[in-house]
Amino acid sequence: MPDLHASRRDALRTVLNESGVDALLVTDLLNVRYLTGFTGSNAALLVHGDGESRTLFCTDGRYTTQAAAEVPDLERVIERESAAALLARAAGDAAAHRRTGFESQHVSVEAHHELTRVADGIELTRAPGLVEQLRLIKDETEIEALRMACAAADRALASLLEHGGIRPGRTELEVARDLENRMLDHGSSGPSFESIVAAGPNSAIPHHRPTNRPLHAGDFVKLDFGATVDGYHSDMTRTVVLGRPADWQADLYELVRRAQQTGLEASLAGQEVADVDLAARRVIEQGGHGEEFSHGLGHGVGLEVHEAPRLAMNVAGTLSVGMTVTVEPGVYLAGRGGVRIEDTLVVRDADPELLTLSSKELVVV
Repeated sequence: MPDLHASRRDALRTVLNESGVDALLVTDLLNVRYLTGFTGSNAALLVHGDGESRTLFCTDGRYTTQAAAEVPDLERVIERESAAALLARAAGDAAAHRRTGFESQHVSVEAHHELTRVADGIELTRAPGLVEQLRLIKDETEIEALRMACAAADRALASLLEHGGIRPGRTELEVARDLENRMLDHGSSGPSFESIVAAGPNSAIPHHRPTNRPLHAGDFVKLDFGATVDGYHSDMTRTVVLGRPADWQADLYELVRRAQQTGLEASLAGQEVADVDLAARRVIEQGGHGEEFSHGLGHGVGLEVHEAPRLAMNVAGTLSVGMTVTVEPGVYLAGRGGVRIEDTLVVRDADPELLTLSSKELVVV
């Protein structure tokens, strides 16, 4: 999709001009992919504020054929040390690259030392987050990839439940691997992250890693997982119970479900992210479990499973149309069990669009 990536580079040039830099050396591979479509493991991109004629892409010889197919619309340089090679080329026209930004949040001290060595006549200046600023708002191509990733996860969970994949005697690890395989069967290229399957007391650990603990009757089983499609990640959490729920389990689940619904309804364009968090958090506080909700309400999702914006109490910023975020309140009772319910959504002009569609009624298996 050369036209799509060219339009993203054009948008970046506007940001560069506003930031007072002549060019930007892009070294983060996800940002390179966003701006070019390149999916290899080594690349850099030099985007010049004047236009495409001075914009250069570099990768190494392993990817010569792939780069020609994925980045047909830019001049391509083939060098192993891609970032240094592009900066050395820029130094040959130092007047046009007088102030060149670099992604300081992604560049190590050692890499910066090498870049300064070759940047003869160029002022290297920190320019963090410029591409990420663009990535905050998803275009419809990105949203469609996210929609497909969420659908793969939804279908995998439905298949797992339909075929008895969650039952006493299976271990957390077995359920996690089964769920990940089912996501592959339904169109995912791989899990978004290491799937969380947390049973019984382990469900009270927000980011528990699956173990060989067997599932038992009466357990809460918390499943936090996601699929990847075209590089875009889904993220969802559902909590089920093995057998008839105890009264405390039903009450706790209903509290979290109400908080999550309140958070979804608050996820509107123009809303302060701190206020979205507060809307859901207030429900849990009024239910007497404020201290057991120990993390922010949600986060952005896209080429990374955790990206801007964050939905949390002490974070500044507002939601805008086209942002894709999660809403995931949870309550965790140490030694007993916990509940988290999470959806991925798109902020729209009116009500948000849910991308994860699995039922949020308490599932009894």
